[in-house]
Amino acid sequence: MNRVVANRENGTAGGLLFTAFEPSGDSLAAPVIGAMRELSPDTPIWAMGGPQMQEAGASMIELTTERPVMHLGAATHAWIHYRRLQRLKSWLSQHRIQALVPVDSPAANWSICKQVRRQVPGAKIFHLAAPQLWAWATWRIHKLRRLTDHVLCLVPFEPDWFKERGVPATFIGHPLFDHRGHRAGGGTTLDSPPVAGGSKLALLPGSRPGEIRVNLPTMLSAFTEIQKDHRGLAGLIAVDNEMSAERVRNAVRGQMKTEGFPDGLDMRIGQTDAVLHWCDLALVKSGTITLQVAAHRRPMVAMYNLNWWGWQLLGRWVVRTRPLTLPNLISKAAGSGPAIIELVPHWGAVEPVVKALKTLISDPAARAQQISRFEEIASQFAGHRFAAAAAGHLAVAVDAGPPPAPISSGPVG
Repeated sequence: MNRVVANRENGTAGGLLFTAFEPSGDSLAAPVIGAMRELSPDTPIWAMGGPQMQEAGASMIELTTERPVMHLGAATHAWIHYRRLQRLKSWLSQHRIQALVPVDSPAANWSICKQVRRQVPGAKIFHLAAPQLWAWATWRIHKLRRLTDHVLCLVPFEPDWFKERGVPATFIGHPLFDHRGHRAGGGTTLDSPPVAGGSKLALLPGSRPGEIRVNLPTMLSAFTEIQKDHRGLAGLIAVDNEMSAERVRNAVRGQMKTEGFPDGLDMRIGQTDAVLHWCDLALVKSGTITLQVAAHRRPMVAMYNLNWWGWQLLGRWVVRTRPLTLPNLISKAAGSGPAIIELVPHWGAVEPVVKALKTLISDPAARAQQISRFEEIASQFAGHRFAAAAAGHLAVAVDAGPPPAPISSGPVG
């Protein structure tokens, strides 16, 4: 019997440890785990993560992406993470890992990386998705330099930025533009599409409680305002799960003073790609979701409401990059003009949002220009197969030699 297979259960074989702490990280890691299973089926793969990672073939140490502590205080959350680190410390003393793959969520993963560096110093660390230090907290590059061996970047301009600062990095593509991922068109079918006599607008307010709370009220007001001049306007709010859907219902109830949605507006859960395939244009909170909209070649307005005083006192000093949305950053790095209408930071006013959306509704040239920029952006991802590329880098680490032995470790710090 193969030695790796024989030793998988008792943990003496060298393998990979994935750690993810958000549902988005679960989705990002799962195809890489699946590709690694195909490329190196005898390699043990363990994970602190979510159900998609488990389904892809990882042996779960702990489920960490269901966000059971999201309503608890910061102190309680910190205590839970501390206890998690203690359990990881014990687990590492009994298992040999060849590499750690922290997935997104740098705030939670820094301490994981630190513990592995201390306890298994021979293990390689591959960050899957670069911490966005180029956008904010650039001083943390020194921490990343200590706590990584290679950054697997999802955005084309990132490797040059990191290499200039002494951090090895490679662009591996993005699942949103991968032929196995959510691609434009995608063959998606929307359940019970609403009847639209005019434009079809997708509203994507985010999934976290704070995102919905600050962005959705402006989006709702913009929709109802545009309806006054465009009676056939239909809209769909897209959310990932029932928890986010309930937050949306509460926000609508509080703002509209009604149990249902305004006329012409509805919601779909877990059908974001189908909603984007259905719509003509989108109003979306700034973030990775803007790339998903671009992959569907749908014109958009991106926004993010912030507190004006908070931005003046702190935000504008911490956030060092302009523009702020990924499509515009990618377009700028390639030497092109802005790809989308960007209202970031925004202070909650409805009028600029309405004006921007009406421009896209009424001006075919404005829509065509955005779509043209999206084609340019997509071309930068062409030929990159995200999961296969990531698995290829990890396979090199696994094949590098015998797994490093864990050493005794002091208290987690």
